[in-house]
Amino acid sequence: MLTRNAGETMTAPFRYLATLTTGRIVLWCYAIWYVVNVAHHFEARPRLWLTSLGLSAIIGTALLLSTRAGAHGTTRLDRWQIFRLFLMPFCVSSFAALVKDAGFILIFPPSLRENVVGLVAMAAFVFIVLALKKSRFAEPTGKPD
Repeated sequence: MLTRNAGETMTAPFRYLATLTTGRIVLWCYAIWYVVNVAHHFEARPRLWLTSLGLSAIIGTALLLSTRAGAHGTTRLDRWQIFRLFLMPFCVSSFAALVKDAGFILIFPPSLRENVVGLVAMAAFVFIVLALKKSRFAEPTGKPD
């Protein structure tokens, strides 16, 4: 098992952000938009969250089965890919339930303030990532992560 010293542990999140691909940056922006909107429209109804969990389990399993099966054998997925296959249906179903009849236009809340908060949060995230990409954290360490 690899051990890390305190300095490596402290810099790991910065190194992670500095090496994000464009696709992963977009996925993080989706997550930020989801969190901002859920924070503004949160409802503590257990039925809403349990339904979302149930849909996540059913759809996530179907996605897992469909992505693993290939013409040339089984495709191996890492734990984060599998987690995202279950997380995305949960986020979609809970988002849809929370914003139902709330005046949203597609995924955009009716309030300018809510839109600005979400856009500023995403812009700040992208700014931080781009700044880190230009820093020493983007340089390869020569050590396996």
